[in-house]
Amino acid sequence: MNRFARLATRLLAAPLGLVWLGPAGETAEAVSECWPIGTSPDPAVLACCRRVAEEGRPRFLSHAEDESGGFAFAGVPLVGGSGESLGVLAVTDHVLRAWGEDDLRDLSDLAAACSAQMRMRKRSATVRRASEAAEDAAQAAEDAAQAAEGDATRVHELLNRSELLLRASEDLADTSSLDDVRQRVGDLVSGDLKPACIDLVLVRQGMLHPVMSPVDGAPPENGAAEPFALVSHWPVARTVRENRMIVVDGPSEEGGADAVAVPPATPAFASRDLVTAACLPLRGTHGTLGALVLGWDAAYGIGVDERAVLTTLAGYTAQAVERALHLDERITVARRLQLAMLTDLPDVPGLELSALYRPAAQDDMVGGDWYDAYPLPQVPRAAAGTRGAGALALTVGDITGHDMRAAALMGQVRSMLRQADQDHPGEGPEQALGALERACRRMDLPASGTAVHAHLTPEADGHWHLRWTNAGHPAPLLVTADGTVESLDRHDVLLHHALPPEPRTTDSRSLPPGSTLLLYTDGLVEERGGNIQDNVDRLARRLAATPPGVPLDALLRALLDAVGPREALDDAVLFAVRVATP
Repeated sequence: MNRFARLATRLLAAPLGLVWLGPAGETAEAVSECWPIGTSPDPAVLACCRRVAEEGRPRFLSHAEDESGGFAFAGVPLVGGSGESLGVLAVTDHVLRAWGEDDLRDLSDLAAACSAQMRMRKRSATVRRASEAAEDAAQAAEDAAQAAEGDATRVHELLNRSELLLRASEDLADTSSLDDVRQRVGDLVSGDLKPACIDLVLVRQGMLHPVMSPVDGAPPENGAAEPFALVSHWPVARTVRENRMIVVDGPSEEGGADAVAVPPATPAFASRDLVTAACLPLRGTHGTLGALVLGWDAAYGIGVDERAVLTTLAGYTAQAVERALHLDERITVARRLQLAMLTDLPDVPGLELSALYRPAAQDDMVGGDWYDAYPLPQVPRAAAGTRGAGALALTVGDITGHDMRAAALMGQVRSMLRQADQDHPGEGPEQALGALERACRRMDLPASGTAVHAHLTPEADGHWHLRWTNAGHPAPLLVTADGTVESLDRHDVLLHHALPPEPRTTDSRSLPPGSTLLLYTDGLVEERGGNIQDNVDRLARRLAATPPGVPLDALLRALLDAVGPREALDDAVLFAVRVATP
């Protein structure tokens, strides 16, 4: 929670931030740059938070009153999976200010990520139950073997079932996705229980979403995977609503008090000639997650022992499903946080700008690649000798790491570099990058990676002056209207908090009308077993061969398709700027 409070203060450039957790009014406050140590938020700020939670909508006040005078307040509600209120993410400023649409969007994006993080924590206790369940299964196997000591056949059957449960506790303990869970369950039951098909049904927003996974590998029938209502007549829907096992035994009603004669058990089985089906509720930490359905094409007796085995198997499956949902939501938190940091490109007369971000193929790989573009503060040419109105800053960077920490560091570095340009008007990009490095050292911020930071300034006759500094990043490519490509190779050492500070250097070019500047991260040209320079050369040839006038959006997609690695092990950014022709 402190991390989200700190990120909110940086994104909205506000000195104070907090996550207010209702209804008890507890707060998770950030340190140093937010609430001073040993102090609590003002009662007027907490009253604003309560108002946001009660109304369930964002509240942005340019002027509010407390005991010490006026203050500005911005707060967005945090909501749970069922829409319930979890609290408020808020920032305040004792300097009165007007909030903009960008502030509302940025704080709302962070609040969405914060809400997902809070929902995810509620599920984390499930993981600890796997090892306890494995011990229970082993004890059950020993007890069952002792109870059936006089019947060799009975002992053999019980040991087989116990072995199945032991394998289930092990095989389902390390699953990481719903597809993985489905596959593992199919593999487990195919050897001992031998159902003709299985179906995994999950509850999502009042609907049941089944994905049939036949053991024999046959594809699902048309419409078999369509969602259906939780209140429908299907036995599997009753299983989820009533949280109990239901056995469907074809035309007969043998199978105990819970057996019903309402085949088929689920829409996925409607076109299958099945005789027996068992619908097993998947009980999660905070309610029923869905159901596991097994179907047999011959009569299958489900007695007390079989019910115990199926119930235990459903318990392991529920734990695996809950863990998969937990991991998926954790990844969603990181991706939302990362996307919240990516920039909407400004409209600049005389320039066309376009950016493309491609995440890594592996869901758990959340990187620190970013791009940015923003107007530079206006400096009179006579005073600065460098730029007047219309100057633009461009950045493409890559923070080391592939996790939520890397995404958070990327957001901090991006904001600090923007501030460095604002604090050094009239100076070059190397001064801003150097100021960023010094600030990281003073704040003990362990940011490392690469970046290209550039300033673009309009000149006469439609030309633009490019001045850039490169901290160990892949060299930008510049292509002129006649198809000539130049690699802007000059660079300094990469960014790293442990390296001694050294002055940054710059280089410059004049960009004539029709020329295009391409910046990118190494995820575009780095491929396992390949040569990076060969891929850069291929990128340059493809760029040179592009016909004039191709929209930049289409150009970036074409470059990614032609040069990007087939197996996206890393995320990638492509950022292009084209000088308009008269």
